Amino acid sequence: MRRLTSEDIRMLTRFRHDLHQHPELSRKEFRTTHKIREFLSALPGCRIISLPVETGVVAQISGGQGCGEIMLRADIDALPQTEQVEIPWKSTVPGVMHACGHDLHTTALCGAALMLARMKQEGKDLPTVDLVFQPAEEGTTGARMLIDAGLFDRIHPDACYGMHNWPSVEVGRVVCREGALMSAKRNFDIIVYGAGGHGSMPHLNVDPIVCAAAMISSLQTVVSRNINPLEAGILSINMIEGGSPANLVVDQVCMKATVRSLSEAVLDRMIERVKEIVDHTAQAYECHSELIWKERIPAVLNTPEMTQKAVRFAERSGSILTDAVPSLASEDFALYREYVPSFFFWIGSRAAGADIHELHTPRFFADDSAIPHAAQLYASCAVGQERG
Repeated sequence: MRRLTSEDIRMLTRFRHDLHQHPELSRKEFRTTHKIREFLSALPGCRIISLPVETGVVAQISGGQGCGEIMLRADIDALPQTEQVEIPWKSTVPGVMHACGHDLHTTALCGAALMLARMKQEGKDLPTVDLVFQPAEEGTTGARMLIDAGLFDRIHPDACYGMHNWPSVEVGRVVCREGALMSAKRNFDIIVYGAGGHGSMPHLNVDPIVCAAAMISSLQTVVSRNINPLEAGILSINMIEGGSPANLVVDQVCMKATVRSLSEAVLDRMIERVKEIVDHTAQAYECHSELIWKERIPAVLNTPEMTQKAVRFAERSGSILTDAVPSLASEDFALYREYVPSFFFWIGSRAAGADIHELHTPRFFADDSAIPHAAQLYASCAVGQERG
């Protein structure tokens, strides 16, 4: 299979550095979208597919008749963090950085598109390749946005592949894990309504802060007392908002939280307990409550059939790891599995001997040397698809 030349890699590295210097938050990836469209529009045989979305790009390289269709997905958004890595291409946007390496993913898929377009031009029979550059993965809303915009009315893939760089894995290694790789999750908001008034007369008020504090304590028993200790589960209250000058009792308190598990059944149980605890605690403290659930994101699950194919494709791109420990992080890539058989890789992004700085931290760093490996893996999935 055709590989990237040294000049290709230098060009892609410059492209990645440009994206890294100009990171954009979810649903605001306007410059990034323009750069991707500009890159793909220069490739022979690559056409942009129009969808009613403001950011993100879907493109297609048409394949040979009867060769099938495959979807390759990368995410493009950044995070609201301040970069602390001193590199020449450091983020120039205050308070925003590519702390999850989506600039690497975007560049790698562009590199794969470059390889595939050349192979098509040379007359090789390939499947039709759908290139999906998804916005708003952070917050896990972008996949649903594309689906609702008609993604699978415009493309009809037989299989879908995606990947995420993994900083604990060295460059040149690929994680191909069968089963649950990343967790199912459901985010939710809790609003506790009381009756505010002067702090000197607590008997005339209903204090939602006291009620919220009781809810937080009780919710922490869900994992420790309602879930099998041998199963993975997380329930976290990640934000609480409510307060006033010292002499006033407020009318309401708002909280934001998440439940996560590798098991859908465990997630069901946690959701059930959250509902009961929030409702009954509010009643016990003479408050009213509102529980607002966000979209449920399923677990990233690699089936045995897709894993068998993925291992074969990955063998061309690096050494394979199959015994990696799964993560309780989530990925809305999982939503595509409801429409098309899918597989998700982790690909090494840490240079040999370098310190590990995890995703979503100010010192996160994905090494440029991962670009050709990731691009090769994307392309291998497309080329391999025609063979089975």
